[in-house]
Amino acid sequence: MRLTVHDIMRCGVETRIPAGKPDTEFEGAFVDSREVVEGGLFVGIRGEMADGGTHAPDALRDGAAAAVVGESAWRWIEGEVQGLRKPVIVTPDPVGVLQAAGRIALERSGARVVGVTGATGKTTTKDIIVAMLRAAGVAAEGTPGNRNTGIGVPMSLLGLAEDCEVAVVEMGMRGPGQIAELAALAPPDVAVITSIGPVHLELLGTVEAVAAAKAEILTALRPGGTAVVPDDEPLLDPFLATLDPGVTVVRFGDRPDLDLDLSVTKGWQLRNAAAALAVCRALGAVPPEGARIEVELSALRGQERPLPGGGILIEDCYNANPIAMRAALADLAGRPGRRVAVLADMMELGPAELDFHREIGAAAAAAGIDLLVAVGERARAYAEGAEGLETIRIDTVDEAVGRVPELIEDGDVVLLKGSRSMALERIGAALAPGA
Repeated sequence: MRLTVHDIMRCGVETRIPAGKPDTEFEGAFVDSREVVEGGLFVGIRGEMADGGTHAPDALRDGAAAAVVGESAWRWIEGEVQGLRKPVIVTPDPVGVLQAAGRIALERSGARVVGVTGATGKTTTKDIIVAMLRAAGVAAEGTPGNRNTGIGVPMSLLGLAEDCEVAVVEMGMRGPGQIAELAALAPPDVAVITSIGPVHLELLGTVEAVAAAKAEILTALRPGGTAVVPDDEPLLDPFLATLDPGVTVVRFGDRPDLDLDLSVTKGWQLRNAAAALAVCRALGAVPPEGARIEVELSALRGQERPLPGGGILIEDCYNANPIAMRAALADLAGRPGRRVAVLADMMELGPAELDFHREIGAAAAAAGIDLLVAVGERARAYAEGAEGLETIRIDTVDEAVGRVPELIEDGDVVLLKGSRSMALERIGAALAPGA
């Protein structure tokens, strides 16, 4: 979506332009000066340790059309950027400018919005919605990867193509009020809550609080919108009961009720596909029966790769929580061959975190997994719960990178699952180098 610097100057956030011309156009936005969007808007954000605005000269030299920086960064770079003859917008609130620009881009596009949140399955559901809508002939775009924050969402909106008809926007959260803020940036015509479960408990405390935080997306629905929710989640019922009478509530189950040729086949992916089909119906854009739905999954969301010796590696290690762990183990249990679960720490589960880990160890044993490799400090509790299951404990991912390949036999099916901070894809690279 093309905007001008002048558009930003009128966005309602305090700004001034001490360098460059306001009629300069830009398309797209970025916040990392090492990952330049050619012709895009660089937004320098102040962090705890450094101010990204000080990198604006590099971003402008490397192809950015314009930059947004804070007042302190401007004082640092003023002399350096004057000779570049590109506009620099100075503001007390660079993030606010980015968000306002994202709202302008969305309004200009005229695209309808699907907002997606939930304890698990947000990104996969987003990916499937986009694939289904495209199969129905709709120009749909989704937030790249997991750009689901107050910075990532407006960046995604600024990156929308001019002909986008539906924007599928993933909305993540860590605490109360954050979903509401994101939904205000992109008010949804259709709001999807994929699931409710024990996530972010260190901040939210209870699953009931998780439900309340996720339900914030419902209050932002546009008039006549649709809420798409699980058919087995009573914690959402109090929030659904307070919706405007003009809002339609649609519930989804375990799999789509339309015969489609889906490229995703795991149990939880089919549940995500059921939610996606409900979205398509709400938008009046349903793929034809039997249509091939080729889903471009975001990285580390259950992709499978061949292993040397004829085995399979399942890289489902973007994140982890008890719900997602159980779903991944159920899928692994249904595979032929020796089944190896490499499970690392689950983060942000609060005071009961070790109990959650023990329960997952017990679930692995009950599922008939052949070998459990527990990686990390918290992961030791997997072994405590996995009575009767062969278990190997490894303290760190660094150690696991060297040891896990030695444990794998020809023909094994290997699951990698753990929270993002554990970076289990490093083990994947050791198991299948160059794949």
